[in-house]
Amino acid sequence: MKFRSVSNPVTSTPAGVTPPKRISMRVAEWLLDSPRLGENTSVKHLAGRLLKQPAREGVVAAQSRLGQLMCRECGNARDRRIGQDLLRQAARAGDHRARQALGEIED
Repeated sequence: MKFRSVSNPVTSTPAGVTPPKRISMRVAEWLLDSPRLGENTSVKHLAGRLLKQPAREGVVAAQSRLGQLMCRECGNARDRRIGQDLLRQAARAGDHRARQALGEIED
C-alpha cells in the first residue's frame, strides 16, 4: 500500500482550528465574566490557571485579567506584587483596563 504525502504537516494548525492559547483565554474570560460562576473562589482559581500561560507568553489581555485577579483576590504580598507587575506590563502595552486597575491600586 502506498501512502500519499501530506500537504499539511501534523504539527501545523489547520485553517479552521483555534489555537489552544485562545481557547483557554476565552474560557477564562467567560468564567470570570459569568455572574454566578465569577464569584466562586475555585472558579477564579481555575481561570487564573488558564490565564497563566498566555500571560507568560506576552498576551496583553491575559496579563491584564490575571493581574487584576491576583491584585484583588490573593491574600499574600508576593502574589499582589506579581499581579501589579502584570498590570504594569499590560498598561505599557496600551491596555486601558490595566491602567485603570493600576490607578485604583496606587491610590
